[in-house]
Amino acid sequence: MATVFESRSRVFIGAELISQYLSVQEYRHIVRIVGKDIPGDKKLSVGLTHIKGIGYNFANALIGALNLNPNSNIGFLTEAQVGEIEKLLKDPASVNFPSWIYNRRKDVESGANMHLITSDVAFTVRNDIEREKLSNSWRGFRHTYGLKVRGQRTRTTGRKGASVGVKKGGKVLPAGAVPAEGAAAAAPGAAAPAAAAPAAGAKPAAGAAAAKPAAGAKPAAPAAKPAGDAKAKK
Repeated sequence: MATVFESRSRVFIGAELISQYLSVQEYRHIVRIVGKDIPGDKKLSVGLTHIKGIGYNFANALIGALNLNPNSNIGFLTEAQVGEIEKLLKDPASVNFPSWIYNRRKDVESGANMHLITSDVAFTVRNDIEREKLSNSWRGFRHTYGLKVRGQRTRTTGRKGASVGVKKGGKVLPAGAVPAEGAAAAAPGAAAPAAAAPAAGAKPAAGAAAAKPAAGAKPAAPAAKPAGDAKAKK
């Protein structure tokens, strides 16, 4: 029984200490860091990743540099701690971070290692694309025409515009080619009117009117002259 009472007293003492800690440390439901509203119930290592440009690795490096508890909630951060976080985000070079942790290494204009956050990420990417277009590079041409830039396949992906899809239709045969069996029956009466009606003003081909007799057939007898013509000659 004594152990049960001791455990209960310890739990009560622990709850009392937690309540005292919560009463001393102010809790905020929304914490604003570098212009981004972060819910106060998020853990520190997770809440910092809500800021654009801050990943999980950089968040943990920042927490370690400031000696903060990664398992504490964002809502328990004081104004001084928020100020330190913002100062470090704006000038990460003040801490001895490795170069691979930055998201923009060897900048084109300055050549320095930088870490971009919030709207600077989209602004810098847009400027890089415009620079590629103005320099008439291959990447710039691909960006101009809205095509993939990094060597991806375009046969089956990235298909957009009015020509999307596969158009089904018969193939056009070359002049003088014999169509396969059943190909002529696909469109009955389509070519017959064109062949039956000659073009206006076109002369018939030589020998087209008089058909040649078949081989071995006797020529037809000449037509008999009318009787009126015979009497006139007499």
